[in-house]
Amino acid sequence: MDPLPETPTEPRDYAALNLAWGALVAALLRATRDPAREAPPGAELPVLALASFALTKGLAQEKIGSWVREPVVAEDPSGEKHPKGRGLRYVLGELVTCTRCLGTWSSLGIVGLRVARPREGRIVAGVLAASAVNDVLQTGFSLLAAKADATSAGEHLVRIKARSAEARLAEVESSRAAGG
Repeated sequence: MDPLPETPTEPRDYAALNLAWGALVAALLRATRDPAREAPPGAELPVLALASFALTKGLAQEKIGSWVREPVVAEDPSGEKHPKGRGLRYVLGELVTCTRCLGTWSSLGIVGLRVARPREGRIVAGVLAASAVNDVLQTGFSLLAAKADATSAGEHLVRIKARSAEARLAEVESSRAAGG
């Protein structure tokens, strides 16, 4: 992230975004005053965290989230993403290209849904959490498969080199026997 003097923004642009987030947090806290709308128990934190991860990754990085990024983010031919415009538009572009930043908003949305509509919030969080676990498992599987392929390729290369060395040795022995 570039320092503030190097971006087409003013402190008020970031303040507006922070105020919006603060207002949403205040609304969520106000909603939890109603005994029927309790905060999610701590035991739900892992599911909520995984759900937030999946939602954030989808919006910030995946093709499926390009519709969210398109108005505020430009992508160069190398695939690198840069905020568009000036002021608040630029700040929003920074937000949706920063998974840590967007994760805060995603978390607020997931927890907010869980508080406002507990049943639906648990369902959505469960689906997103399962997606996040799937993402981790797919990445792990890909790494294991790549490692196995590399090991197999390495073993194949060792066998080729061993055969080549054996052939050279046989050639040397053959030439000694013929010359000696």
